[in-house]
Amino acid sequence: QVQLVESGGGLVQAGGSLRLFCAASGRTFSSYDMGWFRQAPGKEREFVAHIRWSGGSASYADSVKGRFTISRDNAIQTVYLQMNSLKPEDTAVYYCAGRVAGVYNYWGQGTQVTVTS
Repeated sequence: QVQLVESGGGLVQAGGSLRLFCAASGRTFSSYDMGWFRQAPGKEREFVAHIRWSGGSASYADSVKGRFTISRDNAIQTVYLQMNSLKPEDTAVYYCAGRVAGVYNYWGQGTQVTVTS
């Protein structure tokens, strides 16, 4: 079992940066692939980024590629999402999630990111 808590969200102007944190508890964190998702008002939750358990491989949604970077530190059980060149359309609640056997089973409560123009 893994418990996930996101933080680092806030209000930022377009073109600015934020760094999101996902703190995990549980002894098996290092064995989970991790992802970031987001949900904007009135829209479905969408994939943002994913990183393998080892941290050696990452993938991104086209909408954030080149602007966002996912990383992890298994020693302190934390996953990061560095968000640069933010746009108003990045406004959403951001969630981190843990994946086991190809399924995202574990979710945090989310952190709000608001980008103003």
